Amino acid sequence: MSVLAIDAGNSKTDVALIGADGTVLGTARGGGFRPPSVGVEVALHMLATTVEEAYLSAHRPEPLRVEHVSACLANADLPVEERELAAALEARGWGDSVRVHNDTFAILRAGLPPGAEPRGVAVVCGAGINCVGMIPDGRTARFPAIGKISGDWGGGGGLAEEALFFAARAEDGRGGPTALASALPAHFGLSSMYELIEALHLEKIPAVRRHELSPVLFEVAAAGDPVARSLVERQAEEIVALATVALDRLGLLEVETPVLLGGSVLAARHPQLDDTVRELLAVRAPKAVPRVVTTSPVLGAGLLGLDHISAPEGTYARLRAQYVR
Repeated sequence: MSVLAIDAGNSKTDVALIGADGTVLGTARGGGFRPPSVGVEVALHMLATTVEEAYLSAHRPEPLRVEHVSACLANADLPVEERELAAALEARGWGDSVRVHNDTFAILRAGLPPGAEPRGVAVVCGAGINCVGMIPDGRTARFPAIGKISGDWGGGGGLAEEALFFAARAEDGRGGPTALASALPAHFGLSSMYELIEALHLEKIPAVRRHELSPVLFEVAAAGDPVARSLVERQAEEIVALATVALDRLGLLEVETPVLLGGSVLAARHPQLDDTVRELLAVRAPKAVPRVVTTSPVLGAGLLGLDHISAPEGTYARLRAQYVR
């Protein structure tokens, strides 16, 4: 086997074992990769379990050393974090070489057309939000993407928090009316925001289930609720701001450039969000070519791995064919 490809997001992890000819020999899916909340060692132990399951699916009882480990990891937001996680993976002894990228790079690499230059911008809006850009000379545009302290807004988690905020104020009178005040608790079989607030605070509803409220927000917005629609509008603004700044940093505003949109929130193709992103890009970055990427990001991790080992062109085509239908 030549490449161990890992795409580890906040909510799920995909692993693929890729043979020398590009054939996927084994795969596995595990939970999210969240070192900030559980610690690096625990997060790596959980990742190792998923890697072992991938080897078992390839009918190999024990991990064998591969030529290269290509790991695209959530929460590898700063270069220093990439270096630290790369060192931790090297200590596992899974491969002759290891390269860690932020998981946004997996979306970017997976979304570029076959044979295309590494030129483009990717915005990922899933549990969180992030953006990267790259051009053929190796330069990149990146953002810290570690929450409000780095200027970030939105993503599924952020949208859920905002929806809860406005719904709570609508119920107690501090804010204006919104259908979110009834829709959010109803999702959990509750009758009021007070009951939902209590259930979340006392952890009768696990915190991880808050992400379920983002789709509810989009449903309420689609029904015409002004508050919900304003949140979707702001999310579109944030996505376009990231993409436009990345394009500008790399001198791509005047060059036809793919802007690849990934992550669970964007991949759902909510009409208001999708349409608004495209409308705003057409005004602020007319040369941008937006495209939603729904292909599994682990393909991007695999392609980055093949790049690293300078694999033959046919290898890329074979790997793509197993993910792109």
